[in-house]
Amino acid sequence: MASVQWRSRGRNYEAELQRCHPEGLPVEFGDYHPLKPIMVTDTKTRRGARKGSTSSSSSSSSSAPVDPLSSMLDGTDPLSMFAATETSAAASHSSSVGDLGRKRRVKEEEALGADFEPWSTKRGEILARFTTTEKLSINLCMGSDRGKAPNPGSSAVSEKVRTRLEELDDLEEGSHRELLNLSQQDYANRIEELNQSLKEAWSSDQKVKALKIVIQCSKLLSDTSVIQFYPSKFVLITDILDTFVGRLVYDRIWTMCSDPRPLPDSFTVEDVNDTAKETCLNWFFKIASIRELLPRLYVEAAILKCNRFLSKSGIQETLPRLTAMIRGMGDPLVAAYARAYLCRVGMEVAPHLKESLNANIFDLLTTFRQISGDSVQKQLHLQKVEVPAYLMLYSPAINWILQCVAYRAPEPLLTEMMERCKMMANNALLLNSIMRAFRPEFVATRATDFIGMIKDCDESGFPKHLLYGSLGRSLACADPPESERLTILNEAWKVITKVRNPQDYMNCAEIWVEFTCRHFAKREVNTVLADIIKHMTPDRAFEEAYPQLQSVITKILMYFHDFSVLFSMERFLPFLDMFQKDSVRVEVCKSIMEVFIKHQLELTRDPVILNAMLHICKTMHDSVNALTLEDEKRSLALLIIGFIRMVSFGRDFEQQLSFCVEARSTFCNLEPVLVQLIHTVNQLAMETRMVMKGNHSRKTAAFVRACAAYCFITIPSLSSIFSRLHLYLLSGQVALANQCLSQADAFLKAAVSVLPEVPRSISVEGKLRSSESFLLDFINNFLATLLVVPDHPEHGVLYLVRGLLNMVQDYTWEDNSDAKVRIYISALPLLAAMSQETYLYSIHKVDSNETLYGGDPKFLSEINKLCETLIGQILDHLKTLTRDEQSMRRQSALAFSLFGVLLAHGDLKNNKLSQLSINLWNLSHKHGHSETRVSIRTLESIRHQAQRPDMAHLSDTIQRLALQSRT
Repeated sequence: MASVQWRSRGRNYEAELQRCHPEGLPVEFGDYHPLKPIMVTDTKTRRGARKGSTSSSSSSSSSAPVDPLSSMLDGTDPLSMFAATETSAAASHSSSVGDLGRKRRVKEEEALGADFEPWSTKRGEILARFTTTEKLSINLCMGSDRGKAPNPGSSAVSEKVRTRLEELDDLEEGSHRELLNLSQQDYANRIEELNQSLKEAWSSDQKVKALKIVIQCSKLLSDTSVIQFYPSKFVLITDILDTFVGRLVYDRIWTMCSDPRPLPDSFTVEDVNDTAKETCLNWFFKIASIRELLPRLYVEAAILKCNRFLSKSGIQETLPRLTAMIRGMGDPLVAAYARAYLCRVGMEVAPHLKESLNANIFDLLTTFRQISGDSVQKQLHLQKVEVPAYLMLYSPAINWILQCVAYRAPEPLLTEMMERCKMMANNALLLNSIMRAFRPEFVATRATDFIGMIKDCDESGFPKHLLYGSLGRSLACADPPESERLTILNEAWKVITKVRNPQDYMNCAEIWVEFTCRHFAKREVNTVLADIIKHMTPDRAFEEAYPQLQSVITKILMYFHDFSVLFSMERFLPFLDMFQKDSVRVEVCKSIMEVFIKHQLELTRDPVILNAMLHICKTMHDSVNALTLEDEKRSLALLIIGFIRMVSFGRDFEQQLSFCVEARSTFCNLEPVLVQLIHTVNQLAMETRMVMKGNHSRKTAAFVRACAAYCFITIPSLSSIFSRLHLYLLSGQVALANQCLSQADAFLKAAVSVLPEVPRSISVEGKLRSSESFLLDFINNFLATLLVVPDHPEHGVLYLVRGLLNMVQDYTWEDNSDAKVRIYISALPLLAAMSQETYLYSIHKVDSNETLYGGDPKFLSEINKLCETLIGQILDHLKTLTRDEQSMRRQSALAFSLFGVLLAHGDLKNNKLSQLSINLWNLSHKHGHSETRVSIRTLESIRHQAQRPDMAHLSDTIQRLALQSRT
């Protein structure tokens, strides 16, 4: 290819814009339009038609294009068919008996409703609350393994009965095994081992052995030797009973009824076959043979729902009998938990039998007098347990029983329970459970009555602050009468503020903070905060109460979204000062910032808010160190950025800039915050320009130069090189828009000087990626900006363009990279645009090179020489791309790109330039690597241009452009 003499084509941008303007055509109503809603019609496959053909039920649908996504509506797309297959497979699998049992249990839980707190949520709380450091023991009697010789003369039935009776006798007469000196964790592990043994025995068809395990575990509930652990023991052992009933016995009988068809959930005794009835009856006979009351009661309660297989009224008859059996238990604590288990089972299988469940709470009340009896007092003395601690052991059982009794109960039942409580001298334990069990709305309407009852309680057995805590939980969910609210708060706080133990105080204060925030203003909340500070500051008690203190902050933020009110509370910031553990302090600050960003809808300049938020943001910023994870840094930075975006001083731009200066020094360790500050200052400069309508006064000109200086000083502190590059360019553009030519020149020169530092690979989302594509995008943006940048009077012509191209020339590109040549190709349109009499775009009150040089021939000559140099570099590079298939593919793409530039910006009236364009076209098609569709559209575009009088010379060119086959 011979050397060429470049000459840019003259452009009339206004005329080209008019030609490119799309012609508007009226669209008749009802015509197809791509943005119209798709009309979905039912389709049916024609019998005998080829696969994929359909007939529409609507004649109008045939005129509209077929929507490729509409096939999902009839399930014919591959993903829908796959999902349908999976669903059918899952349905087949779910028909198994085990899955039916699981679905049945889920339905039983759902039958109670979402407003009933299930046992599973209380289980973990009990295990965590009732612990012990004393040694525990397990005394098991697992029966002997001796074989029984059958009597040949007896019948098969009598032999079967005798064998069962002998096996059950083994439960009483078998070998004893006692495990001593177990820690709490060891005890829990042993119980879990028994649970696994139960499952293994059942799976190996050792049903009697499984029953033995359940009976022996039930016996453990009679042991109160380590009484403070009893509630947790109850939880662990009833887990085994749940396994026995829910997954084993009931499901086995259900399975026997499910052949050939599954038994419906609403089955009756007539649906149960004789085999299943006999098996079920055998289980009840085995349980009736248990001699001790406690295991017999627990095991029968565990399989209570199996009565459905035997009679319609079985459960209804059995519940009162089991309730009466519990009256025979001597230990009131053991009896209370037995009643709790019976209520638990009763709510699962017969929640409608409320009368039988209610009897448990009334029986429990009558046994309360036993607590003051000699046997209980002696036991407490031996175990060195105080009465208040002993009473707390009853709370899970009583709370559960009352929850079952109060569930969807009418309001008069609460009145009745309150009267019974008064008859028992306002027993504090019972009163506490009543307030926690009944609906908060019922309790709230009687809040004043409950406060009167609390006053009359004996505080020695159950502290009053716990009662106020339970009342506060209800009042946080429901509102008492408005006229009583202040009285309620005053009465409650009189008691709470006298609590000396910091942990007890915070547990109660945390609850009542929500009531205070819900119904009162900042004065009352400030008083509460002052009282908390007073109690928690001595001896640094706050260090042990961080979760409760965090909860207080959360509740305040829930109700106070006006931060000018929040920060005007005198005690709010001193309250924050109690969070002296760094991790907790940062979490609290983050929670405040999240609420601020979410609810602060208007920009603010309130000094109270700004000072407080700067303090909070500084706390978060100062927590960053070398060990801080990047995700944590990013999270903190986003919160601080959210605050910065909400700060506005209106037309006081100087104050806004001062704020950014202070913020820069405060948040210097978080790079995203610095980036945001640079954007904020650039935006400030543009707002100044908008206010002045582009005509700066001496004062505003000095101000925008100060903004530019801020950015120029801040950008070098950024570690991310692409952040620096983009911000240099953006700040240079802002400086140009504000007629700060020397500042703009400094920004752009700084950007060019930084380019050699760009590494060949950068980390993107934790992965190393080539930086080449990012660098090309930046340089193309940079080139577009250079069109309006005037040359510096003390430097040569196009000094910024030459500086950029020299950097590109010297940069160490990747091996086999075409990036440098692509930049050269991108520079040609810029140079062509610079040679026009009128530029495509300009900046108000900034004289670009079009004005400075005014079409000076020397200037145009410099542009042409630079273009010729670039084209020569490109052509030299194209000559090297002949080694292999991949190289020739790259050669084709580059040649076609250069052809497009010559076509758009070169003066093809010049024969040499025209010949070069034809050679480039042929080169791009030489090896069959060109995109045929693109080539065809290009030829059509050239033919269209050739019809214009000023472009007639393209007619000759297009005759010489041919499409070559890939072969």
